[in-house]
Amino acid sequence: MTSTMEQQRQRAEGDFERFTARVNALVERHPVVTDNRYCTWFAQGQASAAQVKDLLVQFSVFSNLFIVAQLLKTINAPSLAQSRQSCEILVNELGVIFNGTRASGIDHDAAGDPALVATEGTVDGGTYRFGARHFEWLLRVGESVGLGFDDLGKRRHGTEATLFFCDELARIYGSDDPDLAEGASYAVEHWAAAGFWKQLIAGLEAYKAQQCPSLRLSFFTWHDRVEANHAAHTDDELAEAFVRPGFDEERFCLGATEMLHAVEVFWNGLDTNRVTLGGAHHG
Repeated sequence: MTSTMEQQRQRAEGDFERFTARVNALVERHPVVTDNRYCTWFAQGQASAAQVKDLLVQFSVFSNLFIVAQLLKTINAPSLAQSRQSCEILVNELGVIFNGTRASGIDHDAAGDPALVATEGTVDGGTYRFGARHFEWLLRVGESVGLGFDDLGKRRHGTEATLFFCDELARIYGSDDPDLAEGASYAVEHWAAAGFWKQLIAGLEAYKAQQCPSLRLSFFTWHDRVEANHAAHTDDELAEAFVRPGFDEERFCLGATEMLHAVEVFWNGLDTNRVTLGGAHHG
């Protein structure tokens, strides 16, 4: 009996290792992770003022409409624990600061500054600040380049490619099919942790040095620091999903594949825009 149970355990572990390898290969070898032309170009620091504004406008639309997808993910979560994990991300986006050591000792006026607030901890019992809304962090970036509240975050400012990405986030990442949604979640968080934030930061730092000394980058640097925490959550979800009764590996992989396609459409849209706007710097 013991031998049979041990064989079953080993078989289950082997199946999970095979599944994990399949999913990681799917994500890590996708072109949007391995060959993101836009981010590679942007990191070179050649963006014009028009190209930087275009990035900020399209990124603000994605960032603001992501709240819709994250709310759906919270509503449709297959367990209380996963609902809470999704809610952590949602309400932090909306301005509840994580209870973490980095936030200790911050005065009231500085409490919403992304350069100072914690990137880990919990929102349970956290402090709400309007100024800690991630959209307001982006507004501060936009102000440096002449963009105001009416220029950012609204669906009407999104290109066809950006809106496709946002709508796919709601449809797949926020799906009530737990396998599809968890595949999308795993893919989007591991894409986000794969380095594109650092590429954007490099390009924006160059633009700041060359043309816009007042440019505020902490929206981007905060997200670069926090993404590893989000990816860790999805690693936990991967293990939980695999042992859930009725788990469908193919649906999980479909969610991951379709989500990465939507991410790729978003960046390709920005790449098309930057060529149109770019003059001599086509990269």
